Amino acid sequence: MATTSKADTKPSKVKSILVTQPKPESDKSPYHDLAKKFNLKIDFREFIHVEGIPGKDFRKDKLNIQDFTAVILTSRIAADHFFRICNELKIPNLDQLKYFCISESTAFYLQKYMVYRKRKIFYGKTTINDLIDVLKKHKKEKFLLPCSDVHKQEISDTLTHFGINHTKSIMYKTVCSDLSDLANVNYDMLVFFSPSGITSLLKNFPKFKQNETRIAAFGAATKQAVLDAGLQLDVMAPVPEAPSMTMAIEQYVKKANK
Repeated sequence: MATTSKADTKPSKVKSILVTQPKPESDKSPYHDLAKKFNLKIDFREFIHVEGIPGKDFRKDKLNIQDFTAVILTSRIAADHFFRICNELKIPNLDQLKYFCISESTAFYLQKYMVYRKRKIFYGKTTINDLIDVLKKHKKEKFLLPCSDVHKQEISDTLTHFGINHTKSIMYKTVCSDLSDLANVNYDMLVFFSPSGITSLLKNFPKFKQNETRIAAFGAATKQAVLDAGLQLDVMAPVPEAPSMTMAIEQYVKKANK
């Protein structure tokens, strides 16, 4: 990935930004508004992607899905891979399980795989803490927690703290995407949302030098990954004055592009 030399003087204007996420499906995205407002070129490219663990490999963990009475689903991706593995292994009676979803949208997503029954599907607002009160009412259940090889340990820790009997099951993995086509492309700013994005950057471009490229990070873990990689962090979100990444970028661009 091409970069230019950084000087000690005022940073150059930001004209192009690469966001390491999928392109929004709608023009109503705040990134679209940001690009229009400041005449920016904003591209989107996933630096990481998810690959499912094949059913035959899942068997090696000797985990029997039929031993569980309930499933905790923290995302649509988790739901996709849970039902995929069940299909590959021909697991019967999935409608007998209880499903506890991190959010209402994830709960409704289950209609893709089964008839939606309120007595079998429960959900919180957006986080595992929102779901705890519901889970505590079903403490007799034996919960399965599908997850990625790279996952938030705090979810399992929270469940353990409240005495929720659960077992983690790795059903998919996060891998670095091939970014070789970006080798000779310049961007004034790179925007990251996970430590895995930084890992992908350095794996694809082991000789990467930041120079004048600005780096934006969302979340404390991503910030730490940037610093651990020896890179300079220029834009951080969420912060009190900028709770979203687009707001943080806008505030930076206003100053840099004066």
